[in-house]
Amino acid sequence: MESKENAFSRLFGRRKGRPLRVRKTRLVQELLPRLLITLQEGAPTSPQAHFMKDEPSPAWLEIGFGGGEHLAAQAKLHPDVLFIGCDPFLNGVASLLDHLDRDGIQNVRVFNNDARLMLNALTESSIERCFVLFADPWPKKRHVERRFIGPENLDRLARVMKQGAILRLASDHETLVEWMRECLSIHADFTCVYASAEPPADWVQTRYQEKAIKAGRKPFFMDYRRK
Repeated sequence: MESKENAFSRLFGRRKGRPLRVRKTRLVQELLPRLLITLQEGAPTSPQAHFMKDEPSPAWLEIGFGGGEHLAAQAKLHPDVLFIGCDPFLNGVASLLDHLDRDGIQNVRVFNNDARLMLNALTESSIERCFVLFADPWPKKRHVERRFIGPENLDRLARVMKQGAILRLASDHETLVEWMRECLSIHADFTCVYASAEPPADWVQTRYQEKAIKAGRKPFFMDYRRK
């Protein structure tokens, strides 16, 4: 039988890169099981359920967290916020675990799979901020449908985001920026509140942003509010 993940068109590449070093291997073996989110098929889930919290703490979501430096920094800056990070790439997960362990960060949980599964499972209006930063641009025309920001995923995001919640996007790929802005401009549930080559005031720099700047590419930043 086809798995739920395989039923989707693929939006990501490799799930694992070069072998992990000893410390990160240990973190994957020992820390990840305590932070890993496992979904129950067909059962809606609230962010709070994965933190053993009954009180209505705000929840933020990062989709494709890369090396985890942005997610860890945001979690450290906002200790009262519950953070869920989605990324299928094990090496990136290991890097995030390293940040969390070194800084003693407790308010992050990890979903090491296709983010669409998480979006489908989350309860309605449960997310107050979402980040999709420097996503794979899938530049070839035959791969356009693999771009994460598109009509179907915007519908998913609109369902789980609270009214007034912010969707933050960033990319150093001009074609992807134009694509995302076009998709969001015609979506009824989002309105642009920030669009600039200058990062927002509360921006936390990422490793991919640094690489883009060193390579001579200029990132672009966008905030969209859920109506």
